[in-house]
Amino acid sequence: MGTLVYYLTLPLIYGISLLPFPLLYLLSDGIYVMIYHVFGYRKQVVWSNLRNSFPEKSEAELKGIMRRFYRWFCDLMLETLKTLTVSPATVRRRFEFHGQELLREYARQGQSVILVLGHYGNWELAGARYSQEKDLPQLYVIYHPLHNKHFDRLLHHMRTRSGTRLYTMRETSKAMLRDRHLNTATAFIADQTPSPERAWWTTFLGQETPVFLGTEGLSKKLGYPVVYIAMERPRRGHYRMTMELLVADPSNTVEGEITEIHTRRLEADIRRSPEIWLWTHRRWKHRRPVSVA
Repeated sequence: MGTLVYYLTLPLIYGISLLPFPLLYLLSDGIYVMIYHVFGYRKQVVWSNLRNSFPEKSEAELKGIMRRFYRWFCDLMLETLKTLTVSPATVRRRFEFHGQELLREYARQGQSVILVLGHYGNWELAGARYSQEKDLPQLYVIYHPLHNKHFDRLLHHMRTRSGTRLYTMRETSKAMLRDRHLNTATAFIADQTPSPERAWWTTFLGQETPVFLGTEGLSKKLGYPVVYIAMERPRRGHYRMTMELLVADPSNTVEGEITEIHTRRLEADIRRSPEIWLWTHRRWKHRRPVSVA
């Protein structure tokens, strides 16, 4: 059945990807009406997340953020499909890239880095934009393989056609140790939900939140500086990313310090422009484990 669904939907996927941007966003407007007004896709999850994250905002303000979020979310889905066929020139025109010199200097030193970001802005286009630059550390993105081997192969092609390489979540630690002789920039999306027993617990958007320690652990183990990818969306269909050095020397940090630094930095971006973060994600589904004396 999975194979049949793949081959039935593949022409539609590529058909959407080939649409010019004005038609792509017209389609996005129609999808917005369906998933927001008709089906109400995950509206309860989004509303609960927003209300708990911004208790100081009025109901009208929260509803405004929610509507803007769903419009961006629909754009994001179609922009992601667009990466299957979009030209390098178009990516450059629509995605500004600042702070490359920081990474070029590390490349000149032969120093690998860890990049950290969230489900914020357009992380798929960000990878495509990064990989068009010369003289930067080779970009590796960590991903979770799909169960359907056909869609997984399509996703792999979509993410690597610009030159990005991939590590699966399961192999990341071993692969980074194996490749430590290479000059790499490994991107960690650090706002996913880990198992609560093995997580670092902190406060994120006013709520107790578990955070993966992998970014911090591997930066310390390998001695890789931690660089944050800040993103903005100046207008529809256009993004800007900037490289910001968060931790130059991870060996001089205490436990949890790196995790707190990148969590606070992402939190600041979300508070500034909350509509371009992935609110449909059930980020706060776990509770902090009770310590047993």
